[in-house]
Amino acid sequence: MDWTHRTGPNGAPGSTADGTPNGPPTKRSSAMPIVTVQQGPRDPELKRDLVRRVTDAFVDAYKIPAETVQVWIHEVPADSWGAAGKLTADK
Repeated sequence: MDWTHRTGPNGAPGSTADGTPNGPPTKRSSAMPIVTVQQGPRDPELKRDLVRRVTDAFVDAYKIPAETVQVWIHEVPADSWGAAGKLTADK
């Protein structure tokens, strides 16, 4: 079986100073990573590039096939979100 270690109540990965894993072993998940991007509307070509780059980052970091990575883009209109106390549409 494939096992990973965790430490602390939040399950964050960690190890001791000498690199020995901390905490009790837990079975590593084989679930597909799903990345959700929340943003304002963008051109489809920019979204294609974003999906490719996010997928490549997961492939590089986790050594997994690109086919297992899902990227969901949730576009929010400027009149449906705010920042710094102001509706984005009003900026």
